[in-house]
Amino acid sequence: MAEEKAKASGRKVVVRAATAIALFCLVAVGLIFLQPDALYLWIKALHVIAVISWMAGMLYMPRLFIYHLDAPPGSQQAETFSVMEQRLLKIIMRPAMVITWLLGLYMAWEGFGFMGGWLHVKLAAVFALSAVHGYFARAVAVFARGNYMKTARFWRLMNELPTVLMIIIVIMVVVKPF
Repeated sequence: MAEEKAKASGRKVVVRAATAIALFCLVAVGLIFLQPDALYLWIKALHVIAVISWMAGMLYMPRLFIYHLDAPPGSQQAETFSVMEQRLLKIIMRPAMVITWLLGLYMAWEGFGFMGGWLHVKLAAVFALSAVHGYFARAVAVFARGNYMKTARFWRLMNELPTVLMIIIVIMVVVKPF
């Protein structure tokens, strides 16, 4: 009975997330086709929203891994953390990353034509952030199998990597030092 409720609750979460993502995508596509005068600013706003969502997940995931390490493999607590990690990855982080990339590339193409050294550094940092995302996705799968990766100290350090990359990205976008 409890397992059925958990599955039903999980389906509701997925449906709500899918609805939010679909609405977000409809707004973005609608803006592109309607071509309002401030289209670039609307795209930029949606891009920032997606970046914030992605970064929230990137900063929270290592914390979940640290908590997961404290739970005995195969326990109910470990299973709960595994579900949380999978939902965070699939419902928030992955869609936010894809939307961030799509809108970011659109803005780079329309606004700057991929010119400027700052943009190249920013893109390199976003590629690195995407690689960290991929590493976290792999870790989610490994943790789900009951194989605990690394130590709590390692994950505390990994928690800093997205922060450092975010700082580089923000400085490149706002200051445009070169």
